[in-house]
Amino acid sequence: MGYLYYGSETSPTQVPDRTLAYVKVVATTKLRRGESFTLTWRHPDGSPEGRTSIWLQPAIPLKFVFESAESEPLEPERLRTMADAANSSNGLVIDWEDEPKRLAAVAA
Repeated sequence: MGYLYYGSETSPTQVPDRTLAYVKVVATTKLRRGESFTLTWRHPDGSPEGRTSIWLQPAIPLKFVFESAESEPLEPERLRTMADAANSSNGLVIDWEDEPKRLAAVAA
């Protein structure tokens, strides 16, 4: 599990490393271009119900911390799909809980 730190928040959001790797690429690409967007996720099991949306823009500090020292291999099609979502009016919506299912499907 990795961690996403945003703005002045001292409590990071815990994110599976693989998902965080995709979010990092999409976010840094958009922010490097000066493009802002929203990132939304549902609260994980064991947390109060609901969802969180953050407005990502270049002036707000953003830090990605990965548990693994190795880079994650990324699927180009998934990266494109996530980049397209980040460009939409809904922004990038992530389901952290879906990552274990996604990895199992890729491994099969």
